[in-house]
Amino acid sequence: MSANDDWSEPTLLAQAMHAIDETTGAVVPPIYPATTFARNENYDLRNGWLYSRAGNPNYCEIETLLTTLEGGKGAQLFSSGLAAFAAAIQSFKPGAHIVVPSIMYFAAQVWLKRLTDRGDIHLTIFDPSKEGALETAIIPGKTDLLWIETALNPTWAVMDIAYCAELVHKAGGLLAVDSTVTPPVTCKPIKHGADLVYHSATKYLNGHSDVLGGILVCADDNEQWQDICAIRTATGGVMGPFEAWLLLRGMRTLSIRFREASDNAMAIARYFESHPKLEAVLYPGLNSHPGHDSAARQCENGFGGMMSLLVKGGFDEAVTVTKALKLFVPATSLGGVESLVEHRKTIEGDLSDVPANLIRLSVGIESANDLIADLEQALNQL
Repeated sequence: MSANDDWSEPTLLAQAMHAIDETTGAVVPPIYPATTFARNENYDLRNGWLYSRAGNPNYCEIETLLTTLEGGKGAQLFSSGLAAFAAAIQSFKPGAHIVVPSIMYFAAQVWLKRLTDRGDIHLTIFDPSKEGALETAIIPGKTDLLWIETALNPTWAVMDIAYCAELVHKAGGLLAVDSTVTPPVTCKPIKHGADLVYHSATKYLNGHSDVLGGILVCADDNEQWQDICAIRTATGGVMGPFEAWLLLRGMRTLSIRFREASDNAMAIARYFESHPKLEAVLYPGLNSHPGHDSAARQCENGFGGMMSLLVKGGFDEAVTVTKALKLFVPATSLGGVESLVEHRKTIEGDLSDVPANLIRLSVGIESANDLIADLEQALNQL
C-alpha cells in the first residue's frame, strides 16, 4: 500500500490507504486465507510472510492504516478486544502495579481483578469523581501502568489524557488509553502523551456488529512493544483473514458513520437535557457536562454516539424505560449503525459501581427524530 502524506483521514479510510491490488488492479483488496507462505528457491521468504499466526497481508492493511491514523509507530491486530487487552497487561512483569478507574470497560476490570486474586499483578482502583484520588493511586517508582478511557464507560466522565500522561510518566510508568468510543477520526491519544492506544475494533472501527477484534497502537517501537508483538505470535490471538477483510471494509466508512452518530447523539442530548423524567443526560458534547472542556480539547471532530440517561426514580424506573423502547435494540455492544440500549446495572450485577438508574445508549445512524420519538414514548410509560 502507498498513500499521499497529504491525504486527509476520510480519504485514507475510504480508499484504505489506496489498497489497490497490484496483481489485478482490484479496488477492493483480496482475502488471503493461507495459513502458510511459500519460500523462494533460496529458501528465503518471498515477501516477508511466514505463517498467519505471525502475520498476514489482511492484518497488515489494517495495522498500517491504524498506525497512520493514530500517529503511532506500530500496530497489532488481535482476535478480540480482550485478547488485545490481555496482551498489553501480559507485557508487564509479574507483580506490576496497575492503576485503573472504578468505572471502565467492565469485562477488562473483571479480568484485572482475577489477575489480582491470583497474585499476578497489584491493582489499584481509584474513584475518578473524587478529587485527588488519581494522584494518590499513582505511586512514584512503583506504578507501571495507568489505564484510562477517553470517556469512562458508561458514565462518560472525561479524563484529561495529557494530565494523566504527565502524572504517570513523572512516576516512571506508562499510560494506556482505551479510545474505543473516540476513534482516530476525532481523538488521537498519542498526540496527548499516551504510550499505548487500545481499541475494541468490534465497535466503531468495524461499525456493523459482525466482527470481533481488538487492536493496539504504540507510540514507540520499544522493547515492551516488541514483547506485545511476541505475545500475539506465541499465543495465537490473531483474527481470521476473512474477519480482517470485513473489518477493513467497515473502516472505510468510519468517518461518515462516526459523524452521523455524533450528530444524532448531540440532537438527542440537547432534546432530553432538561426532560422532567430524567435526572441528567450524560454526554460530553453538552456544554453542561463537567468534562466538556477536556473532551473538546481531545475530540476534534465530534463526541461520538455514546451517552447515558439517569432516569428519575431508580432501578425499576430505568428498567421500565428500557423495556418500553421499540427502536433501540436491547443488546450488548456499541458503535454499530443500529442504536442499542442497555440497563447496565442489570448486566454488570450488584458489585458494579454503575448507578442503578442509568440507561446506556449507543446511538446509531437512524433518523434522529425517530430515535427521539422512541425515547419520548418510553419515558411516557413512567
